[in-house]
Amino acid sequence: MTNFASLGVSPFLVQSLERMRISIPTPIQVGAIPPALEGHDILASAQTGTGKTIAYLMPLITHLQAHPQSGALVLCPTRELAAQVRDATQQLFDRKTPFDIALLIGGDPIAKQFAALRRRPQLIVGTPGRILDHIDRRTLRLQETGFLVLDEADRMLDMGFSQPLEEIVHELRKERQTLMFSATMPPSIMKLSQKYLTNPKQVSVGSSTQAAPQIKQETLQTKTADKFPSLLNALNTREGTVIVFVRTKFGAAQLAEKLRRQDHQADAIHGDLRQRQRDQVLKSFRNLESRILVATDVASRGLDIPHVKHVINYDLPECPEDYIHRIGRTGRAGMEGNALSFVSPEEGGKWRLIHKLMHPNAPQPDMGGSRDRPGQSRRRHNYNQNASRKPGSYKPQRKSPPRTESGSGSAPASRSRRFTAR
Repeated sequence: MTNFASLGVSPFLVQSLERMRISIPTPIQVGAIPPALEGHDILASAQTGTGKTIAYLMPLITHLQAHPQSGALVLCPTRELAAQVRDATQQLFDRKTPFDIALLIGGDPIAKQFAALRRRPQLIVGTPGRILDHIDRRTLRLQETGFLVLDEADRMLDMGFSQPLEEIVHELRKERQTLMFSATMPPSIMKLSQKYLTNPKQVSVGSSTQAAPQIKQETLQTKTADKFPSLLNALNTREGTVIVFVRTKFGAAQLAEKLRRQDHQADAIHGDLRQRQRDQVLKSFRNLESRILVATDVASRGLDIPHVKHVINYDLPECPEDYIHRIGRTGRAGMEGNALSFVSPEEGGKWRLIHKLMHPNAPQPDMGGSRDRPGQSRRRHNYNQNASRKPGSYKPQRKSPPRTESGSGSAPASRSRRFTAR
């Protein structure tokens, strides 16, 4: 049986993984770790919840241990994903093995980040806006950074982040190793990736246009006015924790409030919340203090909360690929999950694009108006017919980057000391 030692992972990291109760590598880890350890650039895609973070942290940490004077940078599209990567890295080290990491994200106190940079950390994890902010302030220099990771690479390479990314990469060493990981990798993004990669090894595990097979997917055709009664019906007939995705920040806050009025334990997370509020909302949801998390797409990528049993698309996403990322918040690490999507007549075109992405050769579904009563459904698509349902139980207890849901925009520059990240 393949293990991490056979992949070339150092004994220290193997012990760390065993301490985290990780002993058997996943397919993406088997495919990506050996060539990355050999120094190759990597372009990797795998379904959500398959262990991509560990797949790039193993070669990243190995590189830093072998080259103490070098540095590494991990770029993430959202604050939550960046913080999650920081936490995963810290778990790989015990208190006896110091390893400095600086988390640079929007909404976090800038003074705390100055202090972290004074320690000259080997690893920087952050969002593009705040990284550029520190570069502009001259509190961060990346000339010795020889290892770059783009997490959720498809999002990092799209129009929202392309310009900040180009400015950041310009500050890095020309001779560097670059790893790109994502759950979806459209052809246009693969073409853009070549601008930053040198003779990359491509690793693809499973389909990047389909969700994990253990996620049971259903659709509910309903009028827009009937969505809330349908949501209440779904929540009352399902057990376990739920993430409900909506389109707008205002819609997330409003829907969470409406659910609380119906005696549901619900919180909202979106880009307009302060970082401390976002952290508290996620902490409450992780600790099962709230059952329902109403979210915009700020929570659709990278968020790893294993106990999520259901994802409900109250509003369909604007981008078909985001559907795959959304429903990937359930069914993590091989566990079973459920995804339900509400489709109003106005959203029929969006659903057809999603269906075409996931089933390019299948006939287009008939998404005509629904005559069902509120809270009842005509389920037109029930993918994963063999998925068994075992619901869990809920236990109460230079240029400014564009503003995005990550909230990672820059703050005004100011005079300060120059710190160097190795």
